[in-house]
Amino acid sequence: MVIRFGKRFWIITTSIIIVFTVFVVGRNLLHTVKIRHEIGQLEREKEHYEQRIEQDSLLLERLRYDDYLEEFARERYRMQRRGEQVYIIEEE
Repeated sequence: MVIRFGKRFWIITTSIIIVFTVFVVGRNLLHTVKIRHEIGQLEREKEHYEQRIEQDSLLLERLRYDDYLEEFARERYRMQRRGEQVYIIEEE
């Protein structure tokens, strides 16, 4: 008994293979686009945090000096010495 495959069988088989291939490639393409978008977002976050680290390092270095530490405490936390009156003028 010999099984013969007709033209219709090969057309259906080829169509199934093509549809499957397009599905897999399309899915991988969407996944690649999503990953690239996430990489770009993470790189922007990285730059932000590197700038933040640089600013905080500079602030930490400046806070080692007592003069700047006192100025920082007065401006940022509105601290004052005993018996001293401080007037706060906020600019608009």
